[in-house]
Amino acid sequence: MSAAFRISPALWDKIHHFASFPQTGVSLQQMVLFGQHPSQGTLLKASQFLAEELPVRLAHRVKELDELPHNLSDMPSIRKVKNWYAQSFEELINFPPVQLPQHLRQQLSSTGQDIFLPDSTPNPSLAALQDHDHPLFNLSRLKGNANGIGNVKLRVPLERSTRYYAKSSSIDWPPSVLDYNARFTRMLEAIKRRHDPTVTTVAQGVLEWKRSQNAKNIGLDIQAWLDRFYMSRIGIRFLIGQHVALNTQQPHKDYVGIICTKANVHDIVQEAIENARFVCEEHYAMFKGPPVQLICPPNLIFPYVPGHLSHICFELLKNSLRAVVDRFGHDAQDDKPYPPIKVIVVEGKEDITIKITDEGGGIPRSAIPLIWTYMYTTMTGQSIDQDFQATDFQAPMAGFGYGLPLSRLYARYFGGDLRLISMEGYGTDVYIHLNRLSSSREPLP
Repeated sequence: MSAAFRISPALWDKIHHFASFPQTGVSLQQMVLFGQHPSQGTLLKASQFLAEELPVRLAHRVKELDELPHNLSDMPSIRKVKNWYAQSFEELINFPPVQLPQHLRQQLSSTGQDIFLPDSTPNPSLAALQDHDHPLFNLSRLKGNANGIGNVKLRVPLERSTRYYAKSSSIDWPPSVLDYNARFTRMLEAIKRRHDPTVTTVAQGVLEWKRSQNAKNIGLDIQAWLDRFYMSRIGIRFLIGQHVALNTQQPHKDYVGIICTKANVHDIVQEAIENARFVCEEHYAMFKGPPVQLICPPNLIFPYVPGHLSHICFELLKNSLRAVVDRFGHDAQDDKPYPPIKVIVVEGKEDITIKITDEGGGIPRSAIPLIWTYMYTTMTGQSIDQDFQATDFQAPMAGFGYGLPLSRLYARYFGGDLRLISMEGYGTDVYIHLNRLSSSREPLP
């Protein structure tokens, strides 16, 4: 059981060793091209990449969880999360590699008839996540694809190491490859389940720290760490979810793993509207909540992860619905209906932009910086049930102040962004920018 897991000195040595390597980012475009029509050989190369990459990412997080400022590392919930990450790290590095005959190893690494993946571009969000005092976060200052600085060890980046993959569909792979891919996938599924409650457990740890310090708000250093930690978590879960889907789901003409190559923005946003209105009506015990108008081309499609976009829109719509209900009351009548919330979607050359406009009274200018702060909420009675095991996509109507900052991280993960403009006394406009080119690689702090 993870509750009894302890990090041994030998494991700490391995964690520090892996944490000395930089992480390797991938783009949505690369993941789509790599995962199309996967053979057992392609899936094996993907497994080998994850077996190398995931321990590096987990090691960075374990080391950081152990070195948090202001005694935050000593909080019970933070120690619990650190042990989860260390246990997953240990399972990955101890997983036995597949044994292949020499001719198959050569065919797997052959570059004679390879398909080349396009280069990814730097994610514009990386600068916002960097801690300029830490060498790992200064990598983007280097030119080209440099991936080593100071004491950070050099490692062949994804652009060179898995930029190509063999046309291996004609190769007769032995049963050991199929067995390896299946066992590796089962291990990743178990790791993903272990980390399901990470967001709420870290939130509980920050609450424990605030109570122990009698602190009203968290400082900028903890805020910056939470941004880096949760962005890394999004990346780890995306890589695992994509790999599991490629290995377990039946092929679908519009999907490559969990990536929908023809994600319909209208349908995703409409579903988020219905879900948010349902939660609002349940929360306030209302017969009918504020109306939401969607203005969006019905056939606007682009490659994206539908779950990410749905999560962002759902969280922002909950905020708008709550603001309108709180301003105009719970019992709007037919002669004085709620003003509608408007969702407008447009397509540009670089971005698809979604604007959510409400008349919920807006936010004071002095409070604008606080809305991006974790644990900031206008709801009273802030607490998290010790048994609450919800993932990122199962949040209540409002409560512990994670909706906006997490939504911004999801938008930024593939090169987009989230911006808010408020008119106090009237309402708020939120802009979701989505990179329709899908070429930005992950921002890896």
